Amino acid sequence: MAEELNTQPQDRRKSSLFSNTALILVIIALLTLAWQWLNTRQRFNEVEKSLSLKLENYLAINQQSLALAKMAEERSTQANARTMVLEEKLAESHDQQEVLQTLYDQLAENREATALAEVEQLLTIANQQLQLAGNVKAALLALEAADKRLAPLELPRATQLRQTLALEIENLRKLPHVDVTEISQQLENLSELSAVLPLISERQPTLNANLAASSTSPEPAPTGTIDKIVMPIWKDIKNLVTVERIDKPEPPLLSADHAQYLRENVKLRLLTARIALLQRDNVTYKTDLKNVSQWLNLYYDNKHPKTMQALHILKKLGNNDISIELPQLTESLAAVDRYKQTLENND
Repeated sequence: MAEELNTQPQDRRKSSLFSNTALILVIIALLTLAWQWLNTRQRFNEVEKSLSLKLENYLAINQQSLALAKMAEERSTQANARTMVLEEKLAESHDQQEVLQTLYDQLAENREATALAEVEQLLTIANQQLQLAGNVKAALLALEAADKRLAPLELPRATQLRQTLALEIENLRKLPHVDVTEISQQLENLSELSAVLPLISERQPTLNANLAASSTSPEPAPTGTIDKIVMPIWKDIKNLVTVERIDKPEPPLLSADHAQYLRENVKLRLLTARIALLQRDNVTYKTDLKNVSQWLNLYYDNKHPKTMQALHILKKLGNNDISIELPQLTESLAAVDRYKQTLENND
């Protein structure tokens, strides 16, 4: 009986120890599950906040694209109005040329008067080229032709007029040359190139470009047996390792729709730069090129050869100063008027 009484407390102690251990394990499991739930909830909140920020950024980009489109439409309207004004001036110029042609026919017998009429017509053409088209080269050719037309007249008043023309020619030669046609063509080429530039998230294009560059410039074939074994292994190791900078934040990954919006924004900026080029608006021109360059550096793969080419062209175009104040040839036109009055007084 004593042995049975001793075994019963021992069984009770074992049963109590087992139940306490099970209870502690259950509590630990519940605490672990609670911690995992809280951690998962916190991560979900962070992901939701990140997605909200990216959505706000995409909406801002979309609004900016709409504003740029509206600006481009307004500038296109202004350009159309300027075109109408230019057409009216060209019509006036055509009428003036007809009047000058009639005057030329009437003064065919008078050598000096005929030469003066031709010089006046050439000066009018040169002035129109400067004011309407900004074509310094054409105006310079017209002034040089006028000077050659006066060369056979060995008269003091013709010599004075030639001196005035020489001053005008020298002033035009001192002006910096801005090839509007070439710059406009480069901007158009950039607009076409922007449609195929790879984004920075598209890393495969850069790899393909590197492979293409390595295939176009083959390395010398290894000569020794060790080189033949080691070189292929070394090339495989280099292809497995990619070195990237991690001190800068990763750019946002754009979906297909937002990538299309970004490319359209680049095209709109290049279009407004072309319009500013025609309007001689140097501030808008350089601002648009600067924005395009920033977008290329931020969103596009600037290690790709085409992106590097586009950035080089943008830098080259941004160094051009398109705001040139063109002369009006007032002194030469006034000298021609004085010459005509002198001929009329002699008659």
